[in-house]
Amino acid sequence: MGLPASRSSEAGVPRACVVGIPFDCGTHPFRVGSRQGPDAIREQSRLLRPFDLFRRAGVDNPSAFLRAVDLGNVICQPGDTDYSYPRIEAAIAQVLDSGAIPISMGGDGAVTLPQLRAVSRRHPGFVVLHIDSHTDTYPIPGYNTATTFTRAAEESLLDVGASYHVGTRGQSFMGGVIEYGREVGYTVVPFDDFMADRVAVVERIRAGIGDRPVYLCFDMDIFDPSCAPGVCTPEWGGLSPREGLDLLRSLSGLNYVAFDVNTVSPPQDVQGATAFLAATVLQECCVLAAAAVQAYPQGRPA
Repeated sequence: MGLPASRSSEAGVPRACVVGIPFDCGTHPFRVGSRQGPDAIREQSRLLRPFDLFRRAGVDNPSAFLRAVDLGNVICQPGDTDYSYPRIEAAIAQVLDSGAIPISMGGDGAVTLPQLRAVSRRHPGFVVLHIDSHTDTYPIPGYNTATTFTRAAEESLLDVGASYHVGTRGQSFMGGVIEYGREVGYTVVPFDDFMADRVAVVERIRAGIGDRPVYLCFDMDIFDPSCAPGVCTPEWGGLSPREGLDLLRSLSGLNYVAFDVNTVSPPQDVQGATAFLAATVLQECCVLAAAAVQAYPQGRPA
């Protein structure tokens, strides 16, 4: 999007910073490649334009209002969580310590855990709004895409009881996953329940979260593979682009403190379609961030 690649700008201290996290576990049986996601999203972001004609956050240019900068990529070694996790956590912590909102682009779903660790130090008691066709809360050991929120709950990083998994659908390599997520304490909203009454679900989420600090984790496989083929674990029957963008817009006004858009896998993408859609999701995150900065200014750069 032409954002400056700097930790500061002539306009002042950034209110939001874009961070690329080129990491994947490298263990998927068929699809490896999310480590290439940040660069693909940047390439497709050249198609975006910065002005919001409808001023949904009350400003013409959300990224300019945020004084957003692109800090580049965290130095990662795909497949090596011992090496990569501390570096991801430190990078996000630096952004948070400045008062800015990190807007990260992965990377597979495993990049979320170290980011949650950083957010927990800055915003104790925060909640997660996880929009994904998978819960990523499986009863298995280790650090991988299926255990991100299992480990997060075990480490007491967030308020599990006020956090949501929205959009669970499709198949799984094991049974009882939805039930297990609920046993851990998350509110799991299956995709069919969400689609049956989207307005009511969003209203319940907004009421349940209130003014709490929110970490928005958005997995691109929430979209149907017909519009987002380049993801690690596609599931048919997902959201259309219009539905997904409408969902994000309906969640404006929450106290967002971090955004995490993940699971773009360029080797499986078709003419950059998924990366372009992810870039658009990130642009919507800028709108949400601009609204949050105005509604919840405490602790953020003036």
